[in-house]
Amino acid sequence: MEEKVYIFRIKRFNPQSGPESYFQDFEIVLSEYERVLDGLLKIQSELDPSLAFRRSCAHGICGSCAMRINKKNRLACQTLVKELPKVITIEPLPGLPVIKDLVVDMDPFFEKIAEVMPYLINRDPPPERERLQRPEDQEKILEAITCILCGCCTTSCPVYQQSKDYIGPSALLRAYRFIFDTRDQAGKERLERITSKIGLFHCHSALKCLNACPKGIDLPAHIFKLKKLALKTAIRRKD
Repeated sequence: MEEKVYIFRIKRFNPQSGPESYFQDFEIVLSEYERVLDGLLKIQSELDPSLAFRRSCAHGICGSCAMRINKKNRLACQTLVKELPKVITIEPLPGLPVIKDLVVDMDPFFEKIAEVMPYLINRDPPPERERLQRPEDQEKILEAITCILCGCCTTSCPVYQQSKDYIGPSALLRAYRFIFDTRDQAGKERLERITSKIGLFHCHSALKCLNACPKGIDLPAHIFKLKKLALKTAIRRKD
């Protein structure tokens, strides 16, 4: 298996050393089928144990290793070095407070998710078994369910970067997942939450979220359906 020399240009930040961030280069040898995450682990174990980054499953499921790689939000565990040039620039996700190096504070992101009540609400007495759903109804929310809450879409959104009060595409997708779930009974409440303040209709369809999603979820299409539903609901209220 062919090996090549890569330069990992990593944006470093340590609050104990000072308020300024800086770039540091690391030269490492990797096979073409290794991932950016493999390179970071190699740097941490062999060159600089102080390098901070998140990772967990290493298989594109947990979303922990989301970061900005060559100016694009990606998962380090899914990004093969053979797809990148020799110099690989790695930065933390934009728009979130940096704790150390590539580790960002995800609390503001998850606070937006919490605003849409990301859980099933059904006020009927619980059945003896699970709440049933027709396959065609489940199909409507199937893609939304695959979201891993990595933050790649929201932190790539130009509206979110300009206003941290904007709810963001990930929270809107989570709202969609329950609003269009036939077993849920809190769709009206969620719709009111995402249309108030800086919410649903502040989405300008820049498509940055679509390009950033590591799962290939068509977020603009889901957000469009939410807008359509919100407008229909508003018209019905006027009648």
